[in-house]
Parts: sequence; structure tokens; C-alpha cells
Amino acid sequence: MSAQSADIYFYGFKHEVTLKLLTLLHASSVLYTRPLANLIEQLQRLPGVGAKTAQRLSLHILKRPTEEVEALANALIQAKQQVGSCTICGHLSAEPICEICAHPSRDNSVICVVADSRDLIALEKTREYRGKYHVLGGLISPMDGISPEQLNIQSLVRRVSGNKVAEVIMAIAPSVEGETTTLYVGGLLRPFTKVTRIAFGIPMGGDLEYADEVTLAKAIEGRRELDF
Repeated sequence: MSAQSADIYFYGFKHEVTLKLLTLLHASSVLYTRPLANLIEQLQRLPGVGAKTAQRLSLHILKRPTEEVEALANALIQAKQQVGSCTICGHLSAEPICEICAHPSRDNSVICVVADSRDLIALEKTREYRGKYHVLGGLISPMDGISPEQLNIQSLVRRVSGNKVAEVIMAIAPSVEGETTTLYVGGLLRPFTKVTRIAFGIPMGGDLEYADEVTLAKAIEGRRELDF
């Protein structure tokens, strides 16, 4: 072994690591006690949580009273164990039928199709839509190995064909996968009802000069008559 490097074996493979790197790795291993290091590592698995954020959250948790930490841990476990999918629309629900599907004032003749529950929640926050929803559980993506059979599509077809549905609104983001999913699902539903899609275009407060060509094209495509 040279003065500047060391050989280590990992799962049968030989890797040459500089002594400087080994020193840094050793230093980082003693920064945190093992339970704290494990907490930081687990928090880093969450989307959008990097090393610094995980460290800050971990230190904050350690400073909180034990009962607050236990309440957080119990909430995580209960949510994982009790929250499932609505048997009608596929939205997150602790009951067999979610509150939206069970609500008597919602319009049963209109169904808005979304990719996942995050999109449903975003639409609900607008308080403009009063129909029902259907959550596909993802988008068709052959590159990622996601086929139509793996999504909540056939239940949507049965739902539309077996009920008096006047309109299905496709509220799918205009990505490659989104367009594929919209066209595929729309083609299956068109024999039974009218299929529309939400408009995409310039956001409120946005400037045309800063919008890309695709956004501008969608804005023109989604134009409507001016109401006075």
C-alpha cells in the first residue's frame, strides 16, 4: 500500500481509497452518536430532505418533549397502517369510501381524472370544482416499466360506462408521460361520455416574454371566449 492510498475490500470488490478520504469518513462517523446518525439517515430518505435539513430536523426533534416525539411517531405509524385507497376513486382514505365520494352535494355526473392524490388536493384547494374525482395512481411510462394495467384505469372505464357521467375532465400535467396517459385514457372513455382536459398556459402575473414556446402554444390552444 502506497503512502497516499489504501486498499479496502467491499463485497468482494477491491477499491482504492485515498487516506485523506478515509480520514474524512472516519471524522464524519464520530460527528453523531449512532441513534442520532440513524435518525438523520432515515429523514434523508424523505423527498426534498437533504443532509443539512435532516440534521436540523433531527436536532429539533431531540429538543422537543418526549410526549411530542411519541405523538409524532404514533401519527406516522397510524397513518401508514390506517390510510388506504378509496374503493371508488382511489384517493387516500381511512375509510372504504372517501369523504368526497360520500359527500351528497358533489356532482356525480362529472369526474376529474388526476395522476395522484397530490393533484386532487391541489384542485380541491381552489374550491371551484364540485364534481367527483378518479385517481390513476401514476402515469403510463414504458421507460419506467409502468403499463396501463398497473394503473387505476379499468376501474375508471367501468365507473364511466356503468353510470350516467356527462363529462370526464383529464387533469394530467402536460409531460410526455402525461400526454400519453391522457390520450390513452381519453380514447377508452370517448365511446361513453364527453372527454375534456384542463387548459394550460400563462400563470397569473406571468410575462409572455419569459414563457417558453410550449407554454405559449398551450395558452393559445386553451383560449376561450371573453366573458363580459
